[in-house]
Formats: sequence, C-alpha cells, structure tokens
Amino acid sequence: MSFFDKLKNGLNKTKTSFDEKMNDIFSNFRKVDEELLEELEEALIMSDVGANTSSAIIENLRDRVKKENIKDEEGVKKALRKEIQEILDKTDHSLNLETKPSVILVVGVNGVGKTTSIGKIANRLKQDGKKVVVAAADTFRAAAVEQLEVWANRAGCDIVKREEGVDPASVVYDAIKITKEKNADVLICDTAGRLHNKKYLMDELVKIKKVIDKELPEASEEVLMVLDATTGQNAISQVQAFKETVDITGIILTKLDGTAKGGAVIGIVNENEVPVKFIGVGEQIDDMEIFNSEDFVKALI
Repeated sequence: MSFFDKLKNGLNKTKTSFDEKMNDIFSNFRKVDEELLEELEEALIMSDVGANTSSAIIENLRDRVKKENIKDEEGVKKALRKEIQEILDKTDHSLNLETKPSVILVVGVNGVGKTTSIGKIANRLKQDGKKVVVAAADTFRAAAVEQLEVWANRAGCDIVKREEGVDPASVVYDAIKITKEKNADVLICDTAGRLHNKKYLMDELVKIKKVIDKELPEASEEVLMVLDATTGQNAISQVQAFKETVDITGIILTKLDGTAKGGAVIGIVNENEVPVKFIGVGEQIDDMEIFNSEDFVKALI
C-alpha cells in the first residue's frame, strides 16, 4: 500500500466528518457568496482546525475567490486545498540531519507513542543506510527501556541503556560517547513523558538539551514533539509549552487513524509555526513516513 493510500485510510474518520459538512454546504450550492464562506469557516472550526486558523483560511480564500473569479464548487474546493497547503508549507518540514553524527531528541506528554515512533524512525533511517544509536533516557516508566529495546532490535540499531531511576541526562551523555565511538550517523534520544505544566520535569529536558549542546556543539539537531492526533485543539497549548522550553523543530503526528480530529494539525502548525516532520499511519514498523503536505490535503479534501 502506498503512503497516500495509508494516509487516506488513516484520515478516513477525519475526512468522513469533513465531507459530511462539505456535502451539506454544497448540496444547495447556488453561488460563491459571503454565506457560503461563513458556512465553510464553521465547517473548518467544527473539524478541529481552530477558530483563529479557520478565520485566516477563509479570509485568504475570500481574496482568492475575488482575484481568480471563482464561481463553481470545484473551484472553491481547489482554492481551499491551496490555502490549507500554504499553511502547512509555511515552515520547512524536511529533516535536518546534515552532520555526522546528528541528534534527534524526542519529547511529548505521556501515552502519545514516543517509544513506538522512535522505533519506526530508527527503522526508516536504517533503511536509508544510516547507522543509528538509540538512547533509552526514559528511566522512570516501568518497562520503558525494555519496550524501546524491542523496537531497537527490530530496527537493527544499537541501544544505550542504564538501570531504572538514573539521571536521564547521564544516559544521553553515555549515548553520545558511544555514538562517537561507533562513528554512527544519528543518535535518537527517548525521554520520559511529561505534562507540560510540571516545571521540574520540563527543567530535566533543558538539562538533557544542555548535555547534547555541550558534547555535540556542531551537530545538526532535531527536537521532535510526538503529538497524539486524538488530542485535537488541546495540542496547541502543549506545543506552545514545550516550544518555550526546548525550542521544538518539528512534530511527529501519531494515532491519526483513530480520530476525526486530524484537522487540528492545520491549526497546530499555523499557531505555533512548527512543521509536521513525520506522520504515523499504522501499527507496523514501516508505518512512519516523512510528512507530505500535498498528499495530506488531497487525502483530507
């Protein structure tokens, strides 16, 4: 199955919900007027895109309709796709792994799928010919290290681990040393899930980041936040808090296939100016893809 087909399946609940609203709007279509645009804005808000972003999309759509003299239903849908894609493309969603080694620090709240995502990304990088080391710096959750070890073994990557309860920053320090010794291309660091309003846990992330910056000052560095797509609009405040603490460079979107709230990603990207870099579209080890905005919008509308 191609990525587009997987994405289409993953977005099925979101797309069905959105299609129902769009079909209701266009079932009595007569002309492109203010009433139609207001109904489209309401449909976007109801699809978890968010009030601010929905308003911005419709404002731009209003201008595009006038400028391009759009008069038919298909023209409106095509213009809407363009507006959404422009938001998703506002920031660069390519992965910055230019140095050897490069570092990917993976963060997020509890239960969003960080460990699984790391296994899938490690597998993807390995298939691209890169030598990957994984740091098991979630030292608090029971069985977190064992779970990560299973994924690392499946992906064929080295793992650096310590006993439960040790300082996570010290695990990252050891992992950097081993990454250098093995001449690996990429180090991926797991971290414990943490609520964004728990200061001592967020301070711990800052400590890990300082270790990386000190030991690998010249390295390309990605700080990727894993977001559960079912969270919807609540994810916006999560991203803001993590961004203030560790300057997130991108988002990994998971559990898309279990929700009708997939439209929230548009608002998350727009309001935080943080790109989606990876998107999980299933349970298998190869079900993680680099985000493609055009495919996402086509699968949505």
